[in-house]
Amino acid sequence: MDDELKNSILKTGTSIVGLVCKNGVIIGGDRRVTAGGQIIMQKNAKKVVKINDYIVIAGTGVASDIDLNQRVFAAELKLKELKTKSRPTVKEAATFFGLMAYRNIRTPSMIMSITGLLVGGVNEDGSTELYSIEPAGGVQKVEDYDANFGSGMPYILGLLERQYKKDLSIEQGVELAKESLKASTQRDPASGNGIDIFSITKDGIKQVVAEEILPEYKSG
Repeated sequence: MDDELKNSILKTGTSIVGLVCKNGVIIGGDRRVTAGGQIIMQKNAKKVVKINDYIVIAGTGVASDIDLNQRVFAAELKLKELKTKSRPTVKEAATFFGLMAYRNIRTPSMIMSITGLLVGGVNEDGSTELYSIEPAGGVQKVEDYDANFGSGMPYILGLLERQYKKDLSIEQGVELAKESLKASTQRDPASGNGIDIFSITKDGIKQVVAEEILPEYKSG
């Protein structure tokens, strides 16, 4: 199981990134979907999705699993709100998502569901949080930055190790997320075509970047 999981993680063609800023959280991702990391199947996939008024999710792994999970998460959170008559905290939402991931990879299946997630959100008191959920279901609160287990992770983390600083403003975080995603798309063949970036603050969730990356052809 461990070897199968590791091999699958290494094949997840995606670049996602999350940053903790002084006054909020930034989550971003690319748009390319590949088959085996070699064939481009889709050029405009939304890997970063606002699933309700207070939670944003970015996913890496099998595209169909990510899409299904995003819809299931949104529905389950709404049911929880109706049952408890209160809004779940970001931590509660992330813990629930982690439990679902844990169950998915331990349920007998011919095709195992493997996804990694970044979960960012704003609590009712205006505080913001970022969590990283590994494909095995472990939930880790992010205090600075993370890129989960996408194929672009080494390039993103390499850049952020040198350029991330504590107490970034939202504006600085957006620019750093943009630079890290663009750096990844320059080197990782499974990432590219465009980037989407969301900001999460006490004022709510906003998509601050929706940018297509066009190929440039230069004559010799």
